[in-house]
Amino acid sequence: MAEGRIEIRGLYKIFGPHGERYVDAVKAGLSKVELNARHGHVLGLKNIDMTIPAGKVTVIMGLSGSGKSTLIRHINRLIEPTAGEVLCDGVDICRMSAAELRDFRRRRTAMVFQNFALLPHRTVLENTFYGLKVQGIPRREGERRAVRWVDRVGLSGYERHYPNQLSGGMQQRVGIARALATDADILLMDEAFSALDPLIRVDMRSMLLDLQAELKKTIVFITHDLDEALALGDRIVILRDGEIVQQGSGQQIVLAPADDHVAAFVRQVNRGRVIELGSVMRPVDGSAPDLALPASTLLEEAARAMTGAGRSAAAVVDADGAIVGTVDLATILAAIVTPVAAD
Repeated sequence: MAEGRIEIRGLYKIFGPHGERYVDAVKAGLSKVELNARHGHVLGLKNIDMTIPAGKVTVIMGLSGSGKSTLIRHINRLIEPTAGEVLCDGVDICRMSAAELRDFRRRRTAMVFQNFALLPHRTVLENTFYGLKVQGIPRREGERRAVRWVDRVGLSGYERHYPNQLSGGMQQRVGIARALATDADILLMDEAFSALDPLIRVDMRSMLLDLQAELKKTIVFITHDLDEALALGDRIVILRDGEIVQQGSGQQIVLAPADDHVAAFVRQVNRGRVIELGSVMRPVDGSAPDLALPASTLLEEAARAMTGAGRSAAAVVDADGAIVGTVDLATILAAIVTPVAAD
């Protein structure tokens, strides 16, 4: 079984000198505004319950102030919870001793920041080696590993350059190489691509997905960009005012937004690049079309395949090639353009 499964149970964070005093009041219904007005404390997280699967990409998204950065910093306990549990492979991080927590941070987790957080006086190679140095890896072995990861992120030839000699995208590649070099199970990425230009962000997403296809890390990725969340996330968690308003696959969120807040997020999404044929197919009625497409095919890809083959309908097949339904172009186009209404 892959390591790096994270379970968060009943997590509350109240910022202020006496946050623990107000947990029960918040549980009883005291709002974020009332907590601040009456007691001068700020509600950061409220009753967070979620599971982050090992070896998958979980994206936590929301607007500024929603609590997403606060949440990710509980996973490596950079922020102490007011109440609740954060379990990694069954071990409560919140109960670790100082020595256990230090080892957990060094060996089990790595973090990639929005502002790159590179050491300006160290070269690309030295920055990549830094986490290994903290782990106590001998310099020769550490540099050998660092060289390999610098190459893997496409920066071979830049080992002796300093951060100020690199573009923003290149600097973030160094940050990712540094994180991956430690061989940590869990990769925490807090708005890691937000400071980059749009085209560079797309390139970085592709690189991350290529690496993840091989490495199968537990990645927790923070963003406020739904397109980025849909491109990267096996699972998406949407926060508002410190609470989870919806969690599920990108397809589930686009097809069935939990409320008007989520519906506003998904309204401009290109549904053809999110929804799969299996979600819009109909039962087979009579003979099946001769063109067969997997149920996991995205609607946009299916429409392109059908028009390219000169077909107006297709059979939908499962992973074993068995026919499980049919779909036509009219259904696909309707699913792409039909606006989503919140329940």
